[in-house]
Order: sequence, then structure tokens, then C-alpha cells
Amino acid sequence: MTERAASKPRFDAVTIGASAGGVEALSELLPRLPADLRASIVVVLHLPRERPSMLAEVFARRCALAVREAHDKDALRPGTVYFAPPDYHVLFDRGPQIALSTEALVQYSRPSIDVAFESAAELFRERLLAMVLTGANEDGAKGLRTVQECGGTTIVQSPQTAKSSLMPASALRSVRADHVLPLEDIATLMLAFHREGRL
Repeated sequence: MTERAASKPRFDAVTIGASAGGVEALSELLPRLPADLRASIVVVLHLPRERPSMLAEVFARRCALAVREAHDKDALRPGTVYFAPPDYHVLFDRGPQIALSTEALVQYSRPSIDVAFESAAELFRERLLAMVLTGANEDGAKGLRTVQECGGTTIVQSPQTAKSSLMPASALRSVRADHVLPLEDIATLMLAFHREGRL
């Protein structure tokens, strides 16, 4: 680990928010991550609320990391990707562990990216890495601002490279993100964080 990297916090959690085009974006990003990644990754993807999700099963076949759908009271394990289940908000409790909620829709969505980001920011603070990817609404912008205010690191997919640019563009109107990158470069950055011992 370099001296510069040692002066920066290690990330205990990564939160990823996406909507329209999100499955394709995650298919480029998540399979590139190594099995020995130490952080927990929680993905909030807007899904139809009325039917089960197959995301965990689909991505488990593609990823070196362990992949599962999040359940209430799940302990956050290193090197594990958790997908938010349909029709539940994802929050974070001490432990750390996941807490699921059926409170009101936020930005017409449940799960809400804002809700997950805000809860994660309050718990992990500077040890949180949060990113907003492609999507067709403004969910995630408010939550990403909270992440930044709590000392976390923010990444936004460059809008011109997103299948749907509204979500990343809205995030960039809300915060001056630490990194604005196309998907390929986001994966490269995460691998660099891993090599530095931060992820």
C-alpha cells in the first residue's frame, strides 16, 4: 500500500444505484471485481414491485464475488454483493446489517436509492463509496449529497456514456462528485482502490 493510499480511509461498504439500463451497466461492472474484495456491495436497482427478482441468480453466475438478494437482518459480509429485493427499501443498522422497510415510495420507487444512500452514509461515513449509474429519474441525487456531506466518496457514471442520462445528470447537479467516469473506468478505479488496500 502506498503512503498516499494509507492516509485515506478503507471502504467498508459500496452502494450502487441504477435504474433504466442498470442491468447492462452492472453486467459490465460487477464481473470485473475480484473475489477477495473486502467491502460489502449493496445494489439498489429499480425493479417492478409486483414480481420476484432474478438478479441475484443471474449475477451469481457471472461474478467472482458472492451474490445474494438482501434479507432483513442480513449481516453485511465482506466480498458479497447484495441486491435490494423488489418493493423494499434497504437501510443499514449497526453490526453492520441490513434492515428492510416497506415505508412509502420515494421518487415513485421502493427500493429507493436515496433511502439506501442516506442510511449508509449515516452509518459508514468516510468508509462509504457510493455511485450513481444510468437511470431515467432523479433518485440518488439527494442521497449522494448526503454521502458527500458525511465524508464518503462519490462516483457518477458520465451521463454521455449512460443508456439513460437523467439519473447521473441529476446527481451531478446535486454534488460535485469525486469521480465522473464511464463504466469501464469506474471498474478500473475500483480495482485500483483494491490494489491500494482500500476496497
